[in-house]
Amino acid sequence: MPLSTPAEAPTRAAATAPAAGLADANSLTYSLPDLVCFAHLHWDFVWQRPQHLLSRFAQHGRVFYVEDAFYHADDLIEPHMEVKERQNGVKVLVVHLPQHLRHDEAASDEAQVAVLKEFFADNSLDTYIFWIYTPMAMSRAREFQPVLTVYDCMDELAQFKFAPPTLREREQELFQQADLVFTGGQRLYEAKREQHNDAHAFPSSIDKDHFGQARDPKLAEPADQAGIPHPRVGFFGVVDERLDIELLGQLATNHPQWQFVIIGPVVKIDPASLPHNENIHYLGGKNYQELPAYLRGWDVATLLFARNESTEFISPTKTPEYLAAGRPVVSTSIRDVVRPYGDLNLVQIADDPKDFGQAIARALEQGKDAEWRTRTDDYLATISWDLTWQRMVTLMQERLAAKQLAPSNTA
Repeated sequence: MPLSTPAEAPTRAAATAPAAGLADANSLTYSLPDLVCFAHLHWDFVWQRPQHLLSRFAQHGRVFYVEDAFYHADDLIEPHMEVKERQNGVKVLVVHLPQHLRHDEAASDEAQVAVLKEFFADNSLDTYIFWIYTPMAMSRAREFQPVLTVYDCMDELAQFKFAPPTLREREQELFQQADLVFTGGQRLYEAKREQHNDAHAFPSSIDKDHFGQARDPKLAEPADQAGIPHPRVGFFGVVDERLDIELLGQLATNHPQWQFVIIGPVVKIDPASLPHNENIHYLGGKNYQELPAYLRGWDVATLLFARNESTEFISPTKTPEYLAAGRPVVSTSIRDVVRPYGDLNLVQIADDPKDFGQAIARALEQGKDAEWRTRTDDYLATISWDLTWQRMVTLMQERLAAKQLAPSNTA
């Protein structure tokens, strides 16, 4: 089956990502200014942590999501801003630049700052919070005066393939500016708390109602999965250097009776390097709304992550998503999966092909275990994106109030 390319994924995801679940209005008094986010991820690429959180902010105030600049082949184009409206009124901002600025970082940053400042002025953006996902944004963010800066560190980007060599240096600058640091997992928190005195762990959370749809026996089977025999062993996510393609290939070779379903765009690696056993089915990228229907047809869900520097700090959102769908899960020993999911015996952990295969065999029976399902649901009842977002807002409001009081306290 054909493989997805990075260019295809945004088209599929653009119009069909969900509106965020409404937080309980009685549980939170919201009092924050406009929020401006600088991100390295396209809003329409994959629905994940930034979309879950920022679409919730947008229910209460203006949210602007600044993507990387778009460079035109036409060198005569004037720098300008494109604005795209997304879920709950989130405004995605893309600065368009001429091609000759692509390889001149200083000039490109200067042009982007000028366009952003004009946009801020035209839209009365004078009191605002910066919410930053990539330290590389500091080349632009340093030219502004936010009332509060939050670094939501969802990944250790410096250890990803093709990471900019200046990323660690920019991160130190961001630590100096940030009032709060949030991390996407416990392992990442343990690293970042050594570099900032107001860091807080907010591991991957869950939209239980959305993924719980996979438990509905009436949910229709997607056409491209319907003809694949059972047992099905699935994985969804970006297919990049974090996927253990050797493990996948060995599992498929050792267990020809199992069908491996891989969902997600192929990014940063050559599709030809992927194993192409007859019992591996690459279905390409799917939008967020479609995922429960695919999960419904799996017998076991997996986290086939390689153990390398790009996965040392990850906290996979798909772990609770798989569990909310009612699928038994087998994962490699990613720290933020082992703790808490492995320690609670909710997810089976294995690394080498033999042990992983044995764990899948056990998981095929675990899906019938009512006691495991009850324990899983009891744990999932303690987490949600709404709760994560509310806790973040409380910290932000407390920090902002403290900053506003600081001048009078020091007078």
